Amino acid sequence: MNWHLIPIEEVAALLKTTPSGVHEKKVLELLKKFGHNKIQKTRKQTVLKMLWHQLSNFMILILIAVAILSRFIGEATDTYIILAIVFLNAIVGFVQEYRAEKAIAALKNMVPSLARVVRQGNTMEIPTVTLVPGDVVILEAGNSVPADVRFFETHQLKVDESTLTGESLNVLKHSQVLPKADYPLGEQVNMGFKGTYITNGRGTAYVVATGMNTQLGGIAKMIQTAKSISPLQKKLNIFGKRLSFIILLLCIIIFAIGYLNGENPLSMLLITTSLAVAAIPEALPALVTVALALGAKGLAIKKALIRNLTAVETLGSVTYICSDKTGTLTQNKMVVSEIYTVPPTADEFTNVPENLLLKAMALNNDVSQDANAKWLGDSTEVAMVQYAFENYFDKERLEKINPRIAEFPFDASKRCMTTIHQTENGILVITKGAVDVLLKKTRDNQLHLFPAIKEKDHQMAYKGYRVLGFAIKELKIMPEVLNRDKIESSLTFIGMVAMIDPPRIEAKEAIRECKMAGIIPVMITGDHKITALAIAKQLGIVTNDNDRVLSGNELVKLSSDKFEDIVEKIRVYARVNPEQKLKIIQTLKKKGQQVALLGDGVNDAAALKEADIGIAMGISGTEVAKEASDMILLDDNYATVIIAIKHGRVIFDNILKFIKYILTGNFGEIIAIFLAPFFGLPIPLLAIHILWINLVTDGLPGLALASEGAESNIMQRPPRNPNQTIFKGRLALHILWVGFLMGGVTLAIQYWAIERENTHWQTMAFTVLCFSQMGHVLSIRSARESLFSIGIFSNKFLIGALALTVLFQFAIIYIPFFNAVFKTQPLSIVEVGITIAVSSVVFWAVELEKYLYRLKT
Repeated sequence: MNWHLIPIEEVAALLKTTPSGVHEKKVLELLKKFGHNKIQKTRKQTVLKMLWHQLSNFMILILIAVAILSRFIGEATDTYIILAIVFLNAIVGFVQEYRAEKAIAALKNMVPSLARVVRQGNTMEIPTVTLVPGDVVILEAGNSVPADVRFFETHQLKVDESTLTGESLNVLKHSQVLPKADYPLGEQVNMGFKGTYITNGRGTAYVVATGMNTQLGGIAKMIQTAKSISPLQKKLNIFGKRLSFIILLLCIIIFAIGYLNGENPLSMLLITTSLAVAAIPEALPALVTVALALGAKGLAIKKALIRNLTAVETLGSVTYICSDKTGTLTQNKMVVSEIYTVPPTADEFTNVPENLLLKAMALNNDVSQDANAKWLGDSTEVAMVQYAFENYFDKERLEKINPRIAEFPFDASKRCMTTIHQTENGILVITKGAVDVLLKKTRDNQLHLFPAIKEKDHQMAYKGYRVLGFAIKELKIMPEVLNRDKIESSLTFIGMVAMIDPPRIEAKEAIRECKMAGIIPVMITGDHKITALAIAKQLGIVTNDNDRVLSGNELVKLSSDKFEDIVEKIRVYARVNPEQKLKIIQTLKKKGQQVALLGDGVNDAAALKEADIGIAMGISGTEVAKEASDMILLDDNYATVIIAIKHGRVIFDNILKFIKYILTGNFGEIIAIFLAPFFGLPIPLLAIHILWINLVTDGLPGLALASEGAESNIMQRPPRNPNQTIFKGRLALHILWVGFLMGGVTLAIQYWAIERENTHWQTMAFTVLCFSQMGHVLSIRSARESLFSIGIFSNKFLIGALALTVLFQFAIIYIPFFNAVFKTQPLSIVEVGITIAVSSVVFWAVELEKYLYRLKT
């Protein structure tokens, strides 16, 4: 219902109410029809349902089956390890799902607990949850609006609607019906909305919507949607399913070949089961989680608090950063940017300061100070008082010299405000308002100044400033009867003040870095189109004619297909509502973009939830925005997002390095076991060897890769395509050829030792495979640069992990107890030397690959 377009008498008739309020007997009937005035939650998922959602991943189900089989054939260790990893992933996923409930709770906590209403002609306070459509509510400065309301009486009523609209200016409300047109929330000036705040004046209104039918309730409905999984999760799910099928098929083939070659069936079952456990990267989800957790810890130090671990990885693929303007790109406070004075001639006024404009700015306002000397009042008036104070025109001192003796409050129809002050020689009248209005009230002797004044007004408005003019006149005595039209006539125009909510200092540089990294910054605001465009130009978001600007009204007129065609060209959205903000995010995602959204208000909550990564402001942000987000900026600094994106790219790179490391090693194991019978060789590894490689050789160095630093070009390359498979490009080829090489050198040392009747052949093959992986992990620390150029000891965690792994490997070779457990034999110095030399082939081969790659690029 468009309540703002309906005359107040019809509003009352439709609601079946009067200014005396609804009848108490009718309240129960209305409560039953419309429900309580509170934000409802969707049905909460049960713990079992959440856990099943986490355990139903195909790769996890395969691993559970392998764990059961391992237990059946007596390998309890494998069973416990796999089930522990499955449990860890289930817990992490469960926690992520639970956080959605908090966003709704935050919305509930925004509304006040009591409201002052009129029922049956009696004024009373009632719980806000019992408000019903038709109730008459009384509102004054300091109150929260408890429901969506239509005002029928206002007295200088101003409302802070920034949490809903994103606009920093307080909105002056009135009770008149609006002309037929499309109005965004910020322009529905006869309406009040649940969750906004009265900053000045008082008013009375009819309740027109409660609970989930309010604008705030609509946002709650939008928040109550499932969060999409990250690009990496999608890829790992697809990859895991395919890999599991392939590995199970290979295990069946290996078992069949071994059985046909006369191997013991139980032994082959044990080997193929262990190989399945080793080859399926069941540790991958856990190690990815650890890598993301380490990344989240590092980001917290840099003032970015991660609420959803997958957001760390998602940051690395961001292609668009959509940002609210107010409080995000700007400071969320008005400041005076420019003044323009028109000095009067000396004989026009007596006993006034040289700068009449500054004196007028200090006196013509309703600003006050609290106990902490903080200015309170309308944001534009506070800006002018602060500016005057900084230029030695102190409001309190001037009011003692020139006390206010009368006033005409701001009137929306007259578009001006007048204050009347006592001076030493008479009366000073100061009028503040729209420039075009004041010029109509100005003395004829200033007509020759009008072209210059109008031109300056136009220039200021084009820059996105809010412009107010000032005019004055002197009276010898106070009139007995104050006639507003007479008082506000024959004025002398003295100047204009241009104000704006200024950009954050650090945001411009951050946007420049953002563009260098191939990420497109977009502003989405509830503010006016001209103001939004001016700020966007200052920040560098709009730099040429191809960067388009779209208003909410223009967006409404576009079909979904048409909007989809132009969405990637738009850099600024102005005067948009929460539903449109959500539509923008959804359309960009539909176009295959990876979208980050920065916001701080209730109006941002639904879009924050929908975005691939929602980022809330920690200082100025509302609780609703924080709870709906994936990341919170603890310093409210846009530049922190760029730091986080760089960190996200590093984390994703390191996760890919781990995938490269573990899959290459696993493929090497498969190649060695699979090809051995074709060369007339026995199976080179026992089940216990495979398990050892799986736990120690893969685990420790792989985990240390999470600490690897950034590649030198990490913020000069474009974002990765979120729809691109993990294995596109060099990664898949690397896994294949290095895996073959790793398996090949293992078989080569086995063949060489057997040919020389060396009984240590299995220990040597086992050690070559382990040390080959150690050389491999050193070389893949950078996808491009040589190990020697990035520094062997630049990742101390990895060096420590390698030293520990080598120590463990020598322990199972030379300690008798472990010889019995792992079926190994002590190697001679010569054998160790040969083993290390053969293992190093992999390291040098990968270094050669990178060298050839550098030559090409």
